Amino acid sequence: MKILHIIPSVASVRGGPSQAVPETVKALRNQGIAAEIATTNDNGNDLLDVPLNQCTEYQEVPIWFFSRFSPEVNSIREFAFSSQLTSWLWQNAANYDLLHIHAIFSYTSTVAMAIARFKGIPYILSPLGQLCEWSLQQSARKKQIYLQLIEKPNLNHSQYIHFTSELEQQEASRLNLISPSFILPHGTAIPNNIPNARHRLRQHLKLPTDEPIILFLSRLHPKKGLDYLIPALEKLSDYRFTLVLAGAGSPEYETEVKSLLVSHGIQNRTHFTGFVKGEMKDLLMQGADLFTLTSYSENFGVAVMEALAAGVPVVVTPGVAVADIVAQDHLGYVAELDVAAIAASIQQALDHPQEIKEMGDRARQFILENYTWDSVASKLISVYQDIIESQIFLLSANINDK
Repeated sequence: MKILHIIPSVASVRGGPSQAVPETVKALRNQGIAAEIATTNDNGNDLLDVPLNQCTEYQEVPIWFFSRFSPEVNSIREFAFSSQLTSWLWQNAANYDLLHIHAIFSYTSTVAMAIARFKGIPYILSPLGQLCEWSLQQSARKKQIYLQLIEKPNLNHSQYIHFTSELEQQEASRLNLISPSFILPHGTAIPNNIPNARHRLRQHLKLPTDEPIILFLSRLHPKKGLDYLIPALEKLSDYRFTLVLAGAGSPEYETEVKSLLVSHGIQNRTHFTGFVKGEMKDLLMQGADLFTLTSYSENFGVAVMEALAAGVPVVVTPGVAVADIVAQDHLGYVAELDVAAIAASIQQALDHPQEIKEMGDRARQFILENYTWDSVASKLISVYQDIIESQIFLLSANINDK
């Protein structure tokens, strides 16, 4: 079985889904599937320094990188146009049994689906939350035109649409798509344990050893709800805590966030780390007391699951698709997207450190038992096999009819 995953970018700055695809491919290959990735060299405003037009070992998986068109106009650059990728897909897509295409409203994904349709290659689409209500409301007119003229036919010709949560599937159902769908969450990598992570993190940040740390670790973007989290923390001025903001976004939005911290009087209680990865990311996750993601909309919530895997309870809002899991299994708190409600949940956590510790222990065990990449890959392989076998059956039936 030979599978090609196609995504506009695997750069860390693009957030959880761009990291989830290489992890998926790695787990598939560990189970004997010849899986590869085709993508651009996109890296946000920059470009990845990688070999182009050849298969490269990157993040421990084979990836074909192609040049992204990079004009000064941001909206065109974000569309991830690549003539090299187009030519390569046209010549090579038929060498794979199945294409697994990630994201919509991007040239990379759109052209991959169009080529697959023209050549009769089966494909699955993972929309990565872009069919959720909040996402469709952003640049709504452009997206509605694009959806009706281009993406809806592509969506309706896919063998399956892959959603990562019931919430994502429910919100997409309003579009009345005809392709069948299935729900399969992302897996979660279990981080290596860092001895004395709590003490080491406080040493690194030059904080007292008993200082409560509240962590936000995600891409800095308006949908992440920092305009609710920061005012909520202002309400807790009588409590000891340090907020760690770990992430990067557009320069304009980073300036907006820093202004919010000043206007709500918590800039002196906040560490702004910028984008983190590797050991520093693990140290933040394992050394924090509480993880927060108060988003308007998340089709899954990769960072939330990473925090739970590190044994850190969370505060999330209902727009984060894994909120139901958090509530049902008592892995943290689910607060309405409301300043007072978020403040109350964080206050509850700060008031009950023993309860927080028990939640964290339960969270790590929950991830180990339910959300490893190997278990996700096994389920995905079953879907691939069903599609490929049905295609073989249809081809055989057509030959016999002739």
